Amino acid sequence: MSTCGVVLAGGEGKRMKSDLPKTLSLVLGKPMLQWVIDSLKGAGVSNICVVKGFKKEAIEDYVNSLSYPVKTVYQAERLGTGHAVMMAEDFLCKNGGDCIVLNGDAPFMDSQTIADALKLHRSGDNAATLISAEIADPTGYGRVVRDADGNLQKIVEQKDADEATLKVCEVNSGAYWFNTRALLSVLNKITSNNSAKEYYLPDALKLLIAQGQKVSVFTASSPNTVLGANDPAQLEELNEIARKL
Repeated sequence: MSTCGVVLAGGEGKRMKSDLPKTLSLVLGKPMLQWVIDSLKGAGVSNICVVKGFKKEAIEDYVNSLSYPVKTVYQAERLGTGHAVMMAEDFLCKNGGDCIVLNGDAPFMDSQTIADALKLHRSGDNAATLISAEIADPTGYGRVVRDADGNLQKIVEQKDADEATLKVCEVNSGAYWFNTRALLSVLNKITSNNSAKEYYLPDALKLLIAQGQKVSVFTASSPNTVLGANDPAQLEELNEIARKL
């Protein structure tokens, strides 16, 4: 069965104090976006679509400089992760198989994790498989709540979590494998009925679970897989971690 990847790279990163899209910020001299693309290719996912937004020309120029083809689509308004994936709907329709959706600013989502998560995804005949990580301080992350069988029950955001859920240290990385047909069946059913008026990709998981489809969780071996950067200090932390890898 074929695979493809959608990389979300539309963010501005206002706190980065840079004129570049956040995903072109450098970790060890290499854009975070390139780290993610390299991990995809290392896992055997070579059919890649990057969702661009802020300073889209910079993303286009970078992608066009690569020695292999990478498709781009444009998210004119940044209306959430679900909306970003909606921009890649034609790409998904043309490819079928299984698709992974990744954040373009998570440079340590490695090839092994991507490949092992796909193995679990396919062996369980899952509609979707969320990649999670166990971290010492889960503050600010969406918590992963599993059912008795270990499958995903729900993702609870920090602001919505009760005291017991706040103690959960397994968090959502923001990366998901989907059966592409299953994703397309619910993608346009995601609504923006929330305070931010945005379309959130985790709602696709909620819709699939409500349909009785199987949504599993693959726990990455390294907590670094969830790490990103929102400001220069966090970017420097990523560089420090990368130097030790």
